[in-house]
Amino acid sequence: MSSLPIRNQVEDHLLTSQNSALIVIDYQPVQVNSIASMDRQLLINNIVGVAKAGKVYQLPTVLSTVNVQTGFNKETIPQLKSVLKHLPSYDRTTINSWEDKEFVEAVKATGRKKLIMTALWTEACLTFPVLDALKEGYEVYIVVDAVGGTSLAAHDAAIRRMEQAGAVSISVAQLFCELQRDWNRAETAQDFMKLFVETGGTAGIQFSYDATE
Repeated sequence: MSSLPIRNQVEDHLLTSQNSALIVIDYQPVQVNSIASMDRQLLINNIVGVAKAGKVYQLPTVLSTVNVQTGFNKETIPQLKSVLKHLPSYDRTTINSWEDKEFVEAVKATGRKKLIMTALWTEACLTFPVLDALKEGYEVYIVVDAVGGTSLAAHDAAIRRMEQAGAVSISVAQLFCELQRDWNRAETAQDFMKLFVETGGTAGIQFSYDATE
């Protein structure tokens, strides 16, 4: 029962803390309240879990909002903002964040070519920058159960479009496991389990039982 040596964390074909960056776009009240593709509370739980994973594994993270400075929209929802309060928020007027100069510069400044991308809505503020990032040679991973659209049909069609262009769909649980990879990585193992407990879901329920035994 011996783990192999940890692979090169920069060159690994899987997601690691040293080869990927997290992008979080437009988790604001209007957008959250208009989601109809999944349960909104589950959506909030999942994106907060993703943000916490970003902190646990020290991923460079870019946070963006739309139309806050114009007064048309409110800031990032407090549940998520409380996790990402240490980050600047790149506010835009563009629906496609890849058409905002400061946002694109922030993404490029991470130095990472694997982008874990989340946004509301799936069919617009996620799809457009994903397609542009792919065109510029980035590997893009979309966390399908931490994003949402104005209908299930709109969400599903957007996921298909992005996948057809080369994006890779992953889930919240898969993201946690891919970043952790080995229970023997003791420096993050307890936080890894805590991510599941705090995010919820079936694994979180079981881990919470295990922790009290």
